[in-house]
Amino acid sequence: MDPIVATLMILAFAIVAFVSNRVPLGIVAIGVSLSLYFTGVLTLPQALSGFGDPTVLFIAALFVVSESLDATGVTAWAGQQVIARAGTRRTVLLVVISLLVAGVTALISVNGAVAALLPLVVVVASRARIATSQLLLPLAFAAHAGSLLLLTGTPVNIIVSEIAAENGGRAFGFFEFALVGIPLLLGVVIILVLFGKKLLPERNGALMPTDLVRHARILRQQYALTIETSAILGPANGITEVLVPPRSPLIGQKLSPGMATPSGDLVLLAARRGEDQLKSGEFSVAMGDVLLLRGTWDDLTKQTASSDVLVVDAPAQLRRAIPLGRGAKRAIVILALMVLLLATGIVPPAVAALLAASALVLSRTVSVPQAYHSISWTTVVLIAGMIPLSTAFIETGTADLVARWLLTLIGDAGPQVALFALVVLTVVLGQMISNTATVLIVAPIAVSLASALDLSVQPFMMALTVAGAASFLTPIATPANLMVFEPGGYRFGDYWKLGLPLALLFIAVAVLYVPLIWHF
Repeated sequence: MDPIVATLMILAFAIVAFVSNRVPLGIVAIGVSLSLYFTGVLTLPQALSGFGDPTVLFIAALFVVSESLDATGVTAWAGQQVIARAGTRRTVLLVVISLLVAGVTALISVNGAVAALLPLVVVVASRARIATSQLLLPLAFAAHAGSLLLLTGTPVNIIVSEIAAENGGRAFGFFEFALVGIPLLLGVVIILVLFGKKLLPERNGALMPTDLVRHARILRQQYALTIETSAILGPANGITEVLVPPRSPLIGQKLSPGMATPSGDLVLLAARRGEDQLKSGEFSVAMGDVLLLRGTWDDLTKQTASSDVLVVDAPAQLRRAIPLGRGAKRAIVILALMVLLLATGIVPPAVAALLAASALVLSRTVSVPQAYHSISWTTVVLIAGMIPLSTAFIETGTADLVARWLLTLIGDAGPQVALFALVVLTVVLGQMISNTATVLIVAPIAVSLASALDLSVQPFMMALTVAGAASFLTPIATPANLMVFEPGGYRFGDYWKLGLPLALLFIAVAVLYVPLIWHF
């Protein structure tokens, strides 16, 4: 089979698989790599080269850094500090939430920032008596704009920077993305403030994350606790409820409030049986009893992980909402050092991120299992599997062929029309499949187009970054869009109403503004 035909067929099958959403993304990516090998388009080392690519290692290490900020309560603290000063006015809250999530996204990625701040925004909406649908979609959309503030904002930034450097251009600087990111963020905030209320529905979602202040208050009331709230849920210690399941070895044991558990790590503060509280005095544990345990967060997480009890609220999740918990200072220092290495370029980006991830594990800010669990392996495998497709586009001449088709289509209309065609293609594909996969598919075409027109590759790569971030029209465009779907009570059609003006803004900036900064 002709290599170009094989490459295009593999691309077509990949797009169909992505859009169908019936095949896991990682399987599709691996299938792409293996198909390129079995059809003879690439050799085996070429087909599997993505799994050893420095870009993939850089992105994987950033997930560990993101986990450290989230797990130690740095993001919770930052969110509380900023939003506590915003009051309850919708406009002020929109601006503050947008700027906050953009800043966090620039450091820990879109999905990490939205996941970290979503519970906080839901609680703020509840306290301000604003429908969650009015704040959560702006949270996700502002995060997309924030991804263009720094190199670390999204894997797409890293990918296009590497591609530019490998194809006659240069790598983008750590802060260089802000030249386009800041105007886009300001534009997004203006659109959200002026049109958000009219274009967004008034609904509250079914899923409401835990409000820690309310949670602590309820526990104190239900169990008649005299302990202060700060002692109930603090940076070092916490409490959790566990339910005694059938066949638990605890059934029949004699316990009393104030005594330590058999391990000696936890203390039983109180217990309930149905609607009745088991007050002071010894009682025999029965199936269905609810026990309130207190101890360090590490001990709570470890001791409640067995099948002897069923956890009501997982300690590991409650702990994330505690501002500046154990290890927060170490996480901040290591993050600052990583940013310094990235900004100065003393070492390659992958080395800086791997050093940071290693330091976080060695300093016990993040445990080894925690580090492995924090990595989004779907994202890693997706990028690693799709990188060979980009290689195939270049090696087989497919990218040159598609570029010639585009040149024939646009004629002598000029470089901006060519850029417009690429940007629109990227935006359309990005609503159906991962923006990372989209950029990996379109980038080789952009390189060939720039070469055919004898233009710099820089504006094409930056425009692709902007277009890749314009994932506003569907809930399946990015995981961040999907995260807010249920908590915001959204429907599929809610996204494009607000997303369309934002997508048009991104297209305009990519086509008209980017070439003014990065010249053809």
